[in-house]
Amino acid sequence: MPSNSSALSILLKNPRATASALIALGSLVSISMAWGFEIIGGYVPCKLCLAQRVPYYWGLPIGIFAFVFALRPKLAWLSGVLLLIGTGLFLYGGGVGVYQAGAEWDFWLGPNDCGGPMKSLGNATDLLSSLESTRVVSCSNAPLRILGLSFAGMNVLYSLGMSFVAVCGIVLGTSPLLSRKS
Repeated sequence: MPSNSSALSILLKNPRATASALIALGSLVSISMAWGFEIIGGYVPCKLCLAQRVPYYWGLPIGIFAFVFALRPKLAWLSGVLLLIGTGLFLYGGGVGVYQAGAEWDFWLGPNDCGGPMKSLGNATDLLSSLESTRVVSCSNAPLRILGLSFAGMNVLYSLGMSFVAVCGIVLGTSPLLSRKS
């Protein structure tokens, strides 16, 4: 098993491995925070909130596989491809966040079909009890703002940061100055 100093050495000498590890860790943190706010905080996600989580669900395995490939010189190009895919996913998630944040600030209309989770309708009695217990969440209302940012606004910044890390891993991973043997 490698020591802590050799693991740190790998991360410092290999920008793709560093970016890949940060993508995996950042995705895990984001998913954990979203689930924490949902389960512990009681915040029910809307349709757009759930769509903004998808890049992070994909980012975790992408980051792990890109990290493994970055450590193998013959497969390092695959880590670059995976980081590029991750960049696209995070930019997509950020774009959805911009759309939702704009709807929350009334810059434009949100989606017409945004609402809470839909369960099986069953019979009329089940439907009535379901309507009483279901909390419909609008994509156009921010349930919480921290420093003026809603969850969607925070996701935009986080997605841009994740995209930046992935692009740095791609660009710095191909730098001739960084790839020379020590």
